[in-house]
Amino acid sequence: MERGVILLDGGYFNRTLKDFFQIEKIDYLKLSKNIINDLDLSNLRTYYYHSLPIVRKGNIDDKRRFSVMQRFLSELKRLPRFEVKLGKLQLIGGQFRQKMVDVLMSIDIIKKSLNDEIKHIIIIAGDSDFIPAIKMAKDHDKIVHLFYHPSSVHNALLDEVDELHPITKDLIERWKK
Repeated sequence: MERGVILLDGGYFNRTLKDFFQIEKIDYLKLSKNIINDLDLSNLRTYYYHSLPIVRKGNIDDKRRFSVMQRFLSELKRLPRFEVKLGKLQLIGGQFRQKMVDVLMSIDIIKKSLNDEIKHIIIIAGDSDFIPAIKMAKDHDKIVHLFYHPSSVHNALLDEVDELHPITKDLIERWKK
């Protein structure tokens, strides 16, 4: 059986869940197992990329968000074959922006593409920043899958991957807690 890895952009996925499906929680182990089983693969690992919230001095809501995220990430780390990788969150122009998450994911796409035991790289994201890494993975004979929401994905990313898997209500129902 061929092996695959899942690389999940947590910020993108959380926005997708909230904006298009009005839910905030899913079972990430179910998500991982369902994707791997549906593609008839063996799972090496699921990588989850995100960043911890900023805690501004004296802001109780920030402290609460930080604590909730820490608990969530601790739970994810304890799931079998899950790894959490963190970028940074910055306040830029009055808006919070993730930094380093796309770079961390791109580096891992490249690293996994050099591993002969891995044949499938499964990405849950919507950003075109991954295109150079995806091209390298394809140059190394990897099959690149993209799970995405049709209303929240860069068209150039859709053009670059091998297999497209829209995130639908049916998939979300299968992944719910």
